[in-house]
Amino acid sequence: MCGRYAASRRPEDLAGIFEVEKWEPEETLAPDYNVAPTKEVHAVLDRPLKDAADPRPVRQLRRLKWGLVPSWAKTPEGGARMINARAETVHEKPAFRRAFAARRCILPADGYYEWVTGRQERDLEVEGKRKRPRKQPYFVLPADGSVFAMAGLYEFWRDRTLPDDHPQAWWVTCSVITTEAETSPLAEAPAEGPHALADIHPRMPLMLTPDRWDAWLDPARTDPDDLRELLAAPPAGLMRAYPVSTTVSNVRNNGPELLKELEGPEEGTLF
Repeated sequence: MCGRYAASRRPEDLAGIFEVEKWEPEETLAPDYNVAPTKEVHAVLDRPLKDAADPRPVRQLRRLKWGLVPSWAKTPEGGARMINARAETVHEKPAFRRAFAARRCILPADGYYEWVTGRQERDLEVEGKRKRPRKQPYFVLPADGSVFAMAGLYEFWRDRTLPDDHPQAWWVTCSVITTEAETSPLAEAPAEGPHALADIHPRMPLMLTPDRWDAWLDPARTDPDDLRELLAAPPAGLMRAYPVSTTVSNVRNNGPELLKELEGPEEGTLF
């Protein structure tokens, strides 16, 4: 799954990486080292500009709320539960299939966090001792330091309780597509800890390599079978993972120190 990630790149840098044609200063978000569900996030998408005479899609950098609210939902309350869409079923699930066909985006990140329950804690669980497991967080990122381009979907939802001219009348929300975690060895693995992404968690965000960006963002591609080919896992061996402080587990903590690599898992969270 993807329940937390880091996104610290500046909008102007993202614009250059993704060849963005339009982004507004008011769309700028501050670097966020602990992105959590329901927060606003940057997204890259191809869409015609509102009220423009030219109907062609324009690549934009936009601010969306993480947690997809389907257009048919009566209230936005379920958005926090729809932060992830499974690649295997995204084409058929009612909440995601329309967005999959027409509203796809890329959610840029530095990498994502995932938690592993330490061996000592798991042993206590097996013994039936009622101790809350203490989980060790890992930060997963491209080994070459490039942007982590997560496949995403976005959707529009109209708040019918508000007038048309109200600034919050329309919600634009998104979801991260996840896939099975890689079982092949990491490009760089910690000396003490997981050696494959599947050792950390059975799911991972679907990373799109640059050769798939244009096809994924193209709103003219609507055939589900054609689009499902883009959901193939990226080549193995592109990722690395390392342990970080358990302070990231508290969403109130936010700063570049959360990305600091530890020499090994923290005490009590041995892998």
